[in-house]
Amino acid sequence: MSIAIRPMKRGDIPTVAALEAEIYDQPWSPRVFFDELSLESRTYLAAVEDGSVVGYGGLLRVDTDAHITTIAVAPEVRGRRIGNLLMLALVDAALASGAQHLTLEVRVSNDAAQRLYERFGFTPVGRRKNYYKNEDALVMWATDIDTPEYAALMRDIRSATEEAA
Repeated sequence: MSIAIRPMKRGDIPTVAALEAEIYDQPWSPRVFFDELSLESRTYLAAVEDGSVVGYGGLLRVDTDAHITTIAVAPEVRGRRIGNLLMLALVDAALASGAQHLTLEVRVSNDAAQRLYERFGFTPVGRRKNYYKNEDALVMWATDIDTPEYAALMRDIRSATEEAA
């Protein structure tokens, strides 16, 4: 797989914002990404292929919790495990920051994303009514990500992702 995961740069934001507008019906503005990149408590990553950003993800850290703020893969490259690569890198970043738990919200209708998150040990714990435009969010948590059991899960996912490449 010729995908590299690296820290998002300010110069990536026009492409990231264009992807965001293509994928989401309530996209973040470029300004939001610029603001997020400037905050110490945030980590934003870009998935790059042949010099082009084809996906991105973000993480917010608060004490021992980390929150995946966004993750997206360009529609034309889906199915190539880029989501797995981004999730692995976000988990690595969460662990490096001292996180013990991870959380995120996902559209209740987004079955593919929910399956991805479930592979990473996330379980549904609640709903946020109308979190998205006219749609609820499923709140999911992965707890105890700093344990040997979770590390083994990440090794298995990493191995399967590399084998599929």
